[in-house]
Amino acid sequence: MDFFAFVIASSVLAFIYLLMAVKVVPQSDQWVIERLGKYHRTLEGGLSFIIPFIDTIRATYTTQEQIVDIPRQIVITKDNVSINIDAVVFIRINNGAQATYEILDLKHAVSQLAQTTLRSEIGRLELDETLSSRGDLNAALLSALDQASATWGAKVTRVEVADISVPQAVQTAMELQMEAERRRRATETEAEGEKNATIMQAEGERQKAFKQAEAVERMADAVRYEKEQHASGEQKAMELINEAMANNANAAEFLLAKDRIKAFAGLAASDSANKVVVPMEATELVGSLSLLTSLLNNQSPKG
Repeated sequence: MDFFAFVIASSVLAFIYLLMAVKVVPQSDQWVIERLGKYHRTLEGGLSFIIPFIDTIRATYTTQEQIVDIPRQIVITKDNVSINIDAVVFIRINNGAQATYEILDLKHAVSQLAQTTLRSEIGRLELDETLSSRGDLNAALLSALDQASATWGAKVTRVEVADISVPQAVQTAMELQMEAERRRRATETEAEGEKNATIMQAEGERQKAFKQAEAVERMADAVRYEKEQHASGEQKAMELINEAMANNANAAEFLLAKDRIKAFAGLAASDSANKVVVPMEATELVGSLSLLTSLLNNQSPKG
Protein backbone atom coordinates (compact mmCIF):
# COMPACT_ATOMS: atom_id res chain seq x y z
CA MET A 1 0.00 0.00 0.00
CA ASP A 2 2.81 2.35 0.84
CA PHE A 3 4.55 1.58 -2.43
CA PHE A 4 1.40 2.27 -4.39
CA ALA A 5 1.01 5.64 -2.66
CA PHE A 6 4.64 6.45 -3.39
CA VAL A 7 4.18 5.73 -7.07
CA ILE A 8 1.10 7.91 -7.25
CA ALA A 9 2.84 10.74 -5.45
CA SER A 10 5.88 10.42 -7.69
CA SER A 11 3.71 10.48 -10.78
CA VAL A 12 1.91 13.58 -9.58
CA LEU A 13 5.18 15.33 -8.79
CA ALA A 14 6.61 14.35 -12.17
CA PHE A 15 3.52 15.68 -13.92
CA ILE A 16 3.72 18.94 -12.01
CA TYR A 17 7.43 19.21 -12.78
CA LEU A 18 6.76 18.60 -16.45
CA LEU A 19 4.08 21.25 -16.48
CA MET A 20 6.49 23.71 -14.89
CA ALA A 21 9.24 22.81 -17.37
CA VAL A 22 7.20 23.17 -20.53
CA LYS A 23 6.54 26.73 -21.63
CA VAL A 24 4.47 27.74 -24.66
CA VAL A 25 5.38 31.28 -25.63
CA PRO A 26 2.92 33.25 -27.85
CA GLN A 27 4.18 34.35 -31.24
CA SER A 28 4.34 38.07 -30.40
CA ASP A 29 6.00 37.64 -26.94
CA GLN A 30 9.49 37.47 -25.54
CA TRP A 31 10.21 35.93 -22.13
CA VAL A 32 13.41 36.75 -20.29
CA ILE A 33 14.72 33.70 -18.35
CA GLU A 34 17.13 33.89 -15.41
CA ARG A 35 19.04 30.92 -14.03
CA LEU A 36 19.96 31.25 -10.42
CA GLY A 37 19.50 35.03 -10.59
CA LYS A 38 21.53 35.57 -13.75
CA TYR A 39 20.31 36.16 -17.28
CA HIS A 40 20.19 32.87 -19.13
CA ARG A 41 18.24 33.32 -22.39
CA THR A 42 15.18 34.84 -24.05
CA LEU A 43 12.35 32.58 -25.11
CA GLU A 44 10.76 33.38 -28.47
CA GLY A 45 7.35 32.28 -29.71
CA GLY A 46 6.75 28.51 -29.66
CA LEU A 47 7.42 25.52 -27.36
CA SER A 48 10.36 25.80 -24.90
CA PHE A 49 11.66 23.99 -21.84
CA ILE A 50 13.16 25.35 -18.63
CA ILE A 51 14.43 23.82 -15.42
CA PRO A 52 11.87 24.44 -12.71
CA PHE A 53 13.04 26.09 -9.50
CA ILE A 54 16.37 26.91 -11.20
CA ASP A 55 15.15 28.88 -14.19
CA THR A 56 12.70 31.67 -13.50
CA ILE A 57 10.81 34.07 -15.77
CA ARG A 58 12.15 37.54 -15.04
CA ALA A 59 10.01 39.56 -17.48
CA THR A 60 7.69 39.15 -20.43
CA TYR A 61 7.36 41.61 -23.31
CA THR A 62 5.22 41.90 -26.37
CA THR A 63 6.86 42.68 -29.67
CA GLN A 64 3.73 44.41 -30.92
CA GLU A 65 3.77 48.18 -31.37
CA GLN A 66 2.86 50.00 -28.17
CA ILE A 67 1.71 53.53 -27.47
CA VAL A 68 3.39 55.73 -24.88
CA ASP A 69 1.26 58.75 -24.02
CA ILE A 70 3.17 61.97 -23.39
CA PRO A 71 1.20 64.02 -20.85
CA ARG A 72 0.25 67.61 -21.61
CA GLN A 73 2.88 70.10 -20.54
CA ILE A 74 3.62 73.81 -20.78
CA VAL A 75 6.47 74.69 -23.14
CA ILE A 76 7.95 78.12 -23.90
CA THR A 77 8.76 78.98 -27.50
CA LYS A 78 11.68 81.03 -28.77
CA ASP A 79 9.57 84.21 -28.77
CA ASN A 80 8.56 83.61 -25.11
CA VAL A 81 5.03 82.33 -25.69
CA SER A 82 3.78 79.60 -23.36
CA ILE A 83 1.91 76.81 -25.13
CA ASN A 84 0.35 73.54 -24.02
CA ILE A 85 1.44 70.50 -25.98
CA ASP A 86 1.04 66.74 -25.77
CA ALA A 87 2.15 63.87 -27.98
CA VAL A 88 2.10 60.12 -28.45
CA VAL A 89 5.08 57.83 -29.09
CA PHE A 90 4.86 54.45 -30.81
CA ILE A 91 7.53 51.95 -29.76
CA ARG A 92 8.29 48.32 -30.50
CA ILE A 93 10.45 46.13 -28.19
CA ASN A 94 12.83 43.96 -30.16
CA ASN A 95 15.28 42.88 -27.43
CA GLY A 96 13.74 41.76 -24.17
CA ALA A 97 17.08 41.35 -22.38
CA GLN A 98 18.12 44.96 -23.00
CA ALA A 99 14.65 46.21 -22.06
CA THR A 100 15.03 44.34 -18.78
CA TYR A 101 18.60 45.12 -17.76
CA GLU A 102 19.44 48.42 -19.52
CA ILE A 103 16.51 50.50 -18.26
CA LEU A 104 14.39 50.27 -15.14
CA ASP A 105 11.09 51.44 -16.63
CA LEU A 106 11.12 51.62 -20.42
CA LYS A 107 7.82 53.43 -20.98
CA HIS A 108 8.46 55.96 -18.24
CA ALA A 109 11.94 56.63 -19.62
CA VAL A 110 10.57 57.15 -23.14
CA SER A 111 7.91 59.51 -21.77
CA GLN A 112 10.44 61.60 -19.84
CA LEU A 113 12.84 61.72 -22.77
CA ALA A 114 10.03 62.82 -25.09
CA GLN A 115 9.09 65.65 -22.74
CA THR A 116 12.62 67.00 -22.49
CA THR A 117 13.10 66.68 -26.25
CA LEU A 118 9.86 68.58 -26.83
CA ARG A 119 11.05 71.43 -24.60
CA SER A 120 14.39 71.54 -26.37
CA GLU A 121 12.97 71.49 -29.89
CA ILE A 122 10.16 73.99 -29.30
CA GLY A 123 12.59 76.31 -27.48
CA ARG A 124 14.37 76.78 -30.81
CA LEU A 125 11.18 77.63 -32.71
CA GLU A 126 8.95 80.67 -32.71
CA LEU A 127 5.21 80.29 -32.24
CA ASP A 128 4.34 80.51 -35.92
CA GLU A 129 7.01 77.96 -36.79
CA THR A 130 5.77 75.62 -34.06
CA LEU A 131 2.23 75.70 -35.40
CA SER A 132 3.21 75.37 -39.05
CA SER A 133 6.14 72.94 -38.74
CA ARG A 134 4.52 70.06 -36.91
CA GLY A 135 5.94 67.57 -39.40
CA ASP A 136 9.50 68.82 -38.78
CA LEU A 137 8.90 68.69 -35.03
CA ASN A 138 7.71 65.08 -35.29
CA ALA A 139 10.82 64.15 -37.29
CA ALA A 140 13.15 65.78 -34.74
CA LEU A 141 11.46 63.97 -31.85
CA LEU A 142 11.62 60.66 -33.69
CA SER A 143 15.34 61.02 -34.37
CA ALA A 144 16.21 61.95 -30.76
CA LEU A 145 14.07 59.20 -29.19
CA ASP A 146 15.21 56.54 -31.62
CA GLN A 147 18.88 57.19 -30.87
CA ALA A 148 18.33 57.07 -27.10
CA SER A 149 16.11 53.99 -27.14
CA ALA A 150 18.49 51.96 -29.31
CA THR A 151 20.37 50.76 -26.20
CA TRP A 152 17.11 49.96 -24.41
CA GLY A 153 16.15 47.17 -26.78
CA ALA A 154 13.29 49.22 -28.23
CA LYS A 155 12.62 50.92 -31.57
CA VAL A 156 10.69 54.18 -31.72
CA THR A 157 8.66 53.83 -34.91
CA ARG A 158 6.65 57.04 -34.90
CA VAL A 159 6.09 60.24 -32.93
CA GLU A 160 2.99 62.40 -33.34
CA VAL A 161 2.32 65.76 -31.71
CA ALA A 162 -1.32 65.34 -30.78
CA ASP A 163 -2.34 68.87 -29.84
CA ILE A 164 -0.86 72.34 -29.52
CA SER A 165 -2.91 74.98 -27.74
CA VAL A 166 -2.06 78.60 -26.96
CA PRO A 167 -3.45 80.94 -24.28
CA GLN A 168 -6.70 82.73 -25.09
CA ALA A 169 -5.03 86.15 -25.22
CA VAL A 170 -2.42 84.91 -27.69
CA GLN A 171 -5.09 83.18 -29.75
CA THR A 172 -7.14 86.41 -29.90
CA ALA A 173 -4.06 88.36 -30.99
CA MET A 174 -3.33 85.76 -33.66
CA GLU A 175 -6.89 85.95 -34.96
CA LEU A 176 -6.66 89.75 -35.16
CA GLN A 177 -3.34 89.45 -36.95
CA MET A 178 -4.79 86.95 -39.42
CA GLU A 179 -7.79 89.20 -40.02
CA ALA A 180 -5.51 92.17 -40.67
CA GLU A 181 -3.44 90.02 -43.01
CA ARG A 182 -6.57 88.97 -44.92
CA ARG A 183 -7.70 92.58 -45.25
CA ARG A 184 -4.24 93.57 -46.46
CA ARG A 185 -4.26 90.83 -49.07
CA ALA A 186 -7.78 91.79 -50.15
CA THR A 187 -6.70 95.43 -50.51
CA GLU A 188 -3.62 94.42 -52.48
CA THR A 189 -5.70 92.17 -54.71
CA GLU A 190 -8.23 94.95 -55.33
CA ALA A 191 -5.46 97.46 -56.07
CA GLU A 192 -3.80 94.96 -58.39
CA GLY A 193 -7.09 94.43 -60.19
CA GLU A 194 -7.65 98.17 -60.59
CA LYS A 195 -4.09 98.60 -61.86
CA ASN A 196 -4.55 95.83 -64.39
CA ALA A 197 -7.89 97.30 -65.49
CA THR A 198 -6.27 100.73 -65.94
CA ILE A 199 -3.42 99.20 -67.90
CA MET A 200 -5.82 97.27 -70.11
CA GLN A 201 -7.97 100.37 -70.67
CA ALA A 202 -4.92 102.42 -71.59
CA GLU A 203 -3.74 99.65 -73.87
CA GLY A 204 -7.16 99.55 -75.51
CA GLU A 205 -7.17 103.30 -76.04
CA ARG A 206 -3.66 103.11 -77.44
CA GLN A 207 -4.69 100.37 -79.84
CA LYS A 208 -7.78 102.37 -80.81
CA ALA A 209 -5.70 105.48 -81.49
CA PHE A 210 -3.24 103.38 -83.45
CA LYS A 211 -6.05 101.88 -85.55
CA GLN A 212 -7.57 105.32 -86.12
CA ALA A 213 -4.21 106.73 -87.16
CA GLU A 214 -3.70 103.76 -89.41
CA ALA A 215 -7.15 104.29 -90.96
CA VAL A 216 -6.43 108.00 -91.52
CA GLU A 217 -3.10 107.12 -93.07
CA ARG A 218 -4.73 104.61 -95.38
CA MET A 219 -7.45 107.12 -96.30
CA ALA A 220 -4.78 109.72 -97.07
CA ASP A 221 -2.96 107.15 -99.18
CA ALA A 222 -6.17 106.40 -101.05
CA VAL A 223 -6.91 110.09 -101.64
CA ARG A 224 -3.34 110.67 -102.72
CA TYR A 225 -3.53 107.67 -105.06
CA GLU A 226 -6.82 108.94 -106.48
CA LYS A 227 -5.37 112.39 -107.10
CA GLU A 228 -2.27 110.90 -108.66
CA GLN A 229 -4.39 108.78 -110.97
CA HIS A 230 -6.62 111.74 -111.81
CA ALA A 231 -3.60 113.94 -112.49
CA SER A 232 -2.03 111.18 -114.55
CA GLY A 233 -5.25 110.89 -116.55
CA GLU A 234 -5.41 114.62 -117.12
CA GLN A 235 -1.76 114.62 -118.09
CA LYS A 236 -2.35 111.86 -120.61
CA ALA A 237 -5.43 113.69 -121.92
CA MET A 238 -3.45 116.89 -122.37
CA GLU A 239 -0.72 114.95 -124.10
CA LEU A 240 -3.28 113.42 -126.45
CA ILE A 241 -4.81 116.86 -127.11
CA ASN A 242 -1.41 118.38 -127.77
CA GLU A 243 -0.58 115.49 -130.07
CA ALA A 244 -3.91 115.90 -131.89
CA MET A 245 -3.38 119.65 -132.23
CA ALA A 246 0.10 119.07 -133.55
CA ASN A 247 -1.13 116.57 -136.13
CA ASN A 248 -4.33 118.41 -137.12
CA ALA A 249 -4.64 122.18 -137.41
CA ASN A 250 -8.41 122.06 -136.88
CA ALA A 251 -8.21 120.19 -133.58
CA ALA A 252 -8.33 123.37 -131.51
CA GLU A 253 -11.32 124.66 -133.41
CA PHE A 254 -12.96 121.27 -132.90
CA LEU A 255 -12.57 121.44 -129.13
CA LEU A 256 -13.91 124.99 -128.97
CA ALA A 257 -16.87 124.11 -131.18
CA LYS A 258 -17.60 121.05 -129.04
CA ASP A 259 -17.65 123.13 -125.87
CA ARG A 260 -19.92 125.75 -127.43
CA ILE A 261 -22.45 123.20 -128.62
CA LYS A 262 -22.43 121.51 -125.20
CA ALA A 263 -22.98 124.81 -123.42
CA PHE A 264 -25.76 125.82 -125.81
CA ALA A 265 -27.45 122.44 -125.44
CA GLY A 266 -27.34 122.80 -121.67
CA LEU A 267 -28.93 126.19 -121.80
CA ALA A 268 -31.59 125.04 -124.20
CA ALA A 269 -32.45 122.01 -122.05
CA SER A 270 -32.78 124.04 -118.84
CA ASP A 271 -36.35 124.54 -117.52
CA SER A 272 -35.47 127.67 -115.62
CA ALA A 273 -37.87 130.58 -116.24
CA ASN A 274 -35.04 133.04 -115.79
CA LYS A 275 -32.78 131.60 -118.45
CA VAL A 276 -31.40 133.97 -121.02
CA VAL A 277 -30.20 132.67 -124.34
CA VAL A 278 -27.49 134.90 -125.73
CA PRO A 279 -27.76 134.94 -129.49
CA MET A 280 -24.74 134.08 -131.51
CA GLU A 281 -24.04 134.56 -135.15
CA ALA A 282 -25.61 131.91 -137.28
CA THR A 283 -22.59 131.77 -139.50
CA GLU A 284 -20.32 131.00 -136.50
CA LEU A 285 -22.63 128.22 -135.35
CA VAL A 286 -22.88 126.83 -138.85
CA GLY A 287 -19.11 127.05 -139.14
CA SER A 288 -18.72 125.08 -135.93
CA LEU A 289 -21.12 122.43 -137.18
CA SER A 290 -19.35 122.28 -140.54
CA LEU A 291 -16.01 121.88 -138.72
CA LEU A 292 -17.37 119.06 -136.58
CA THR A 293 -18.77 117.28 -139.61
CA SER A 294 -15.47 117.60 -141.40
CA LEU A 295 -13.47 116.24 -138.49
CA LEU A 296 -15.89 113.37 -137.94
CA ASN A 297 -15.67 112.45 -141.60
CA ASN A 298 -11.90 112.54 -141.44
CA GLN A 299 -11.87 110.29 -138.37
CA SER A 300 -14.37 107.76 -139.75
CA PRO A 301 -12.83 104.76 -141.56
CA LYS A 302 -12.89 104.90 -145.27
CA GLY A 303 -14.95 102.37 -147.19
